[in-house]
Parts: sequence; C-alpha cells; structure tokens
Amino acid sequence: MAHNPKHKQLVFTVKDKCRVCFTCVRECPVKAIRIINGQAEVVSERCIGCGNCVKVCRQEAKVYLEQISQVSELLRSGQRTVACLAPSFPAEFTEISDYRVLVGMVNTLGFDLVTEVAFGADMVSVAYKNLYQKNTGKGIISSDCPAIVYYVEHYLPELVDNLAPLVSPMVAMSRFLKKKHGDDIQVVFIGPCIAKKAESDEIDYALTFNELRDLFRIYQVKAANVKPRDFDRPFAGKGAIFPVSHGLLQNMDIEADITKGDVIVAEGRVNFKDALTEFSQGALNARHLELLCCEGCIMGPGMSDEGKKYLRRSCISNYVAKKLEQFDQQSWEEDMELAKTVDLTNSFTKMDRRTNIPSSENIAEVLRSMGKNEPGDYLDCGACGYDTCVEHAIAVVQGLAENEMCLPYTIEKLHQSIDKIHQSNSELENAREALKQSEKLAHMGQLSAGIAHELNNPLGVITMYSNLLLDEIKDETTRNDLQLIVDQTDRCRKIVSGLLNFARKNQVRLVPTQLENFVRHSIQSIIRPENIQIRFTVDMEDPYVYLDNDQMMQVLTNLEKNAVEAMPDGGELSIALSEQREDVVIAISDTGTGISAENMEKVFTPFFTTKEVGKGTGLGLPLCYGIVKMHRGKIEVRSNDQPEKGPTGTTFTIKIPRNPA
Repeated sequence: MAHNPKHKQLVFTVKDKCRVCFTCVRECPVKAIRIINGQAEVVSERCIGCGNCVKVCRQEAKVYLEQISQVSELLRSGQRTVACLAPSFPAEFTEISDYRVLVGMVNTLGFDLVTEVAFGADMVSVAYKNLYQKNTGKGIISSDCPAIVYYVEHYLPELVDNLAPLVSPMVAMSRFLKKKHGDDIQVVFIGPCIAKKAESDEIDYALTFNELRDLFRIYQVKAANVKPRDFDRPFAGKGAIFPVSHGLLQNMDIEADITKGDVIVAEGRVNFKDALTEFSQGALNARHLELLCCEGCIMGPGMSDEGKKYLRRSCISNYVAKKLEQFDQQSWEEDMELAKTVDLTNSFTKMDRRTNIPSSENIAEVLRSMGKNEPGDYLDCGACGYDTCVEHAIAVVQGLAENEMCLPYTIEKLHQSIDKIHQSNSELENAREALKQSEKLAHMGQLSAGIAHELNNPLGVITMYSNLLLDEIKDETTRNDLQLIVDQTDRCRKIVSGLLNFARKNQVRLVPTQLENFVRHSIQSIIRPENIQIRFTVDMEDPYVYLDNDQMMQVLTNLEKNAVEAMPDGGELSIALSEQREDVVIAISDTGTGISAENMEKVFTPFFTTKEVGKGTGLGLPLCYGIVKMHRGKIEVRSNDQPEKGPTGTTFTIKIPRNPA
C-alpha cells in the first residue's frame, strides 16, 4: 500500500507572526484552523496538506515541514540517491531556458540520477485508461492528488471505494526505479506539493521546488557554472502535460465530451469540494472525476509566489512540444515494457474525521451572543473566514472559532466601547468642571462669610438709628430721606444674609416628599404674568423623594422666577418630572431670550448677574448650586440665544437621588 497510514504534521504556525486576518480560515477547504489567543493555529488532525494557508499568508505565519537538512545528510552519506522532478518544473524555473541546465544543477548537488516523474504519469495513464474503458457505471475519482485522497478518506469516507485503486505518478516512478536499480536506492521527490511529503513511505523524502532553490543557494549552485545534461532514463512522454488541467485525460487520449457529462474535471479548493459533494449525493452520473486540490499542480504551494497561472501553463506546453519533437520513442517503449511488470495498485482507508454538528439550540445561542437574533441579521459576509454565519457559529461551538472573528459584531463592540469612552470622558469633564466650580465657590464662600460678618454689625446700627430718627422727625422731606436709608440698609442686609447662606455649610433635613405636589406648590408661589403659559408634565411611577423642603423650595422658586423674568414678552414655562433608576429629574425650561455662550460658564459664579442694577445680587444660582450639591445631586444648564440655531430659551436640569442620605 503506497498511502502512508501514519499521520504527519505538514503545516505549522509561527507564533506571534499571525495577524488574525482569517485569510487562512477562508482558504482552508476543511477549516483545519483554530483561533486561540489571537493566533490561527493549524489543527493537524484535520489538515489535508493542501498548503492553501501557506500560499495566502502574507505574514509568513504558516510554514510547511522542510526536509532540506535530511536530504543534505542523505547526499553526504554516499548512498545511491535519485532525484525525481515533478513535471511542473518548467513552470517553476522559467528563468532557465534549457531544461538540461536545471538537470545539471540538480546533479551537481550530489544526486546520482536525475529523472522525470512524468514517466510515472505515462505509466498510470495507461492504468487509468483501462479503468475508464472497463467502467460500466461506477464513478472513478482520480487518486493522483494526495490532498484529494486525504479529503475523501477523512471527510467523505463513503466515497473511498470510488477512489481509483492506483498509485500516483510519484509512487509509480519510485516503484519503477527500485525495480530497475534495486530496492536500496534512495528516492527524493522534488515538486510543487506539500501533501506529497506524507503521501507514501515508498518515497524517502519529498522536497518542494522552493526547497530545491534553497539547496541551490546553500551549495552555491548556479546555472552558469554547471554542465548541461539530459535526464536519466526512463524518458517521459506525454506525461509531462500531467500538471495542467485535463492533463491526465490528454495523457489517456480521452476527451471530455460535454454532451455526455461522464467526465468531470474540477480544480481548486471550492470546485473539487462541490464536485465531490454533488457526486456523493448522486447528482452527478460521471464515469471519471479528475480532481486537483490546487488550480493545477503548476499553482502548488511549493512553488514561487510570483508565478502567473497562464504563463506557467504556456511554459509546460512549450516544454512538452519541444520534448515530443525530439522524443526517443524506442527508449520510451523499452522502458514502458519494464513498467508493465510494476505493480501500480493501491488501497485506501476510511478515516472519518468529521465532527458532529452541534444542536440547533447551541448554534442559536452563539448567534444571539453575536447580535444575530433572527435570519435577517445573518449577513453571511465571509469576513470571519466562514461562508455563512451559521457555519461560523458551528465552529465556535466546536472550539475552532471565536465570536470576535465576526467583523460586524466586533465593529459594533468597538462602537460601544468608543461610546463608553466618550461617555466616560464627558463625565470626567463634567466632574472636572464641577470640581473647579466647587473650589471657586469655596473660595468665594470664605470671602463672602468674612465680608458678611464684618458688614452685619454696622448695618444693624445704621438700621436701628435710622428707624429711631424716622420716629422722631416730622419733616416730610427728611422722613423720605430717612426712609430711603432704611430701605437701602434692608437691601444690604438681605445681600449679607444671602452671602451667609451661600457660605454656610448647612445641613439638609431630609423628609419624604411627594414631589409632584411639592413642585405644584412652588409654581403657585411665584407671580405669573398673563402672557406666560405654564406646562407641567409628570412621568414617574414613584413620586416620593427625600428632600429638605425649605431649601429645595428656595431652589425651585428661584429657577422659576428667573425663567419668568427671561420672558418679558411672554412665552412658556415648562416643568417636567421624570425618574432614572434611583434618581429623580426636574427640568425647568423657558422660551425666553437665552444665555449667551460667553456667560454659560459664569452662571453659578457669585455676584454674576445679567439683570439690571438693583434687580439682582447674583447669588441666587450659586445658592441653588450649593443646595443641590448638599442633596448629592447635580444641576446642569443648556441654553440657546441665537434664533438661527433653533428655538431660544434655557433649561435647568436637576438630578438628585431619591434618598441622598
């Protein structure tokens, strides 16, 4: 049996190089990639060695098993060693116009013989043609591509019996060489394929063309320094066309008749899977399926990255055309006679590695965790590497994928995080402004307290003696002057009283209060002109809150009076009550002239007022600010004084906990 039953890990992840772009997940036909801690690791047990992940990873985070050191040691050992070049070599070494130069370079490395695997293709083509002609209904799947064989064995084991019971051209060539030169000869395959490294224990080592280039660099073997030589026998015939699409069929002298549909040719990670799936479901009534995991062997993962598909195909065609012009028919027929004695049979094993599909409940739970609550939320964008959202969810349940692989989900989480950061920054800025305001008010409070205490006594003396004189003096003119002194002294005392209230750290006396009734009472306490309309709205399930009634009444009436005074030509005073979790919110709005932007930062500053002289002390709002803070709440103001930006007016919003204690 040519197939190697021992599993060999072929592809590895280079730690910390992976940038988690999910390209390897997308390109892997069997999803043998597991995302762990931000690294896309290859699950060796699921890998079929196709090498797609190696080809597409631009970070070089995926590498394949190299055997350069083992082959170098073999060449130094003195054992008879033969190099078998895969027929796709003209598509790789396009810079070498004469293939004999390449043969000379390989010989210079120390190989005793340099041969073409294309002769093995000639051998198996005869066997395939016999199978095709004898086939009376059973569809045959080509078994020359080891990645296809691995896929069938592991993921469609019910089709194992449909695999052509033949070895690949590589193994056929090895058997021929050992038949001709003895079993002790060491065989090294050199080609474009990674999966070949684990295909058969009848090959000692398998190198890629990239590894061959590395050997040339290590041993400084250059085209200009070698003597051109031809391949050693056996010489290949039409088998050299094998690595391109339809190559096997052409070598079999069979044309795929599209009107019959009995021959299917498919290549590439998507197409070969589709063909096998439809065949397993009975949708295809094909006699022969020629399948390649890559887009032809000329695009294998062991070839240089910069190669172009159709240029490579052209190189193969040109090489075969020139080869057939100088073809040694006699030597080929002699070797084909010996080839008839070589056993080309092979067998395969069912090794089902399919995982169980999770329950629909588990899948739905994962989808919900990614914000996909109904089919309309399934974008199937493929950014995660899976074709559908459901496939991604299945992989998450199986431990192969993570929720964060979903790009829309991750973007939404990012937006939420940004919103939270913005909210935190806003809250931090508000806290910073509140701290600055508190410090400012504290300094002003200390100054105000000192001034108030110094003024209180002389004001009391002035008031007392003015009243005494007012009682004694009968002259009307003098009495009017004295009355003016008394009135202005009383005004000064009110200012001093306000300063003391502002500076004093009063204790709040909290009592349960029905907020709706409390606010209605505050509205009744103010004088409302006829051109002012009042709108009062309540949106609360629980209207009770703990307040210091006297102090909070002072806050509400002060704000309501300010709102009325801001609308000299009439307008609407709106008061709205609402609740937020454990807080209550009181919003007092007017449709007045608004506060200018340059004054917004000063509204809670002591002695700042926009009212006319004699109509305001500038202590009302700072006092409101202090009372609200003592209730462990906060007061904010929004205003617009520019009609071109929308309706003018001001809104003060008070937010306090239900129980500040």
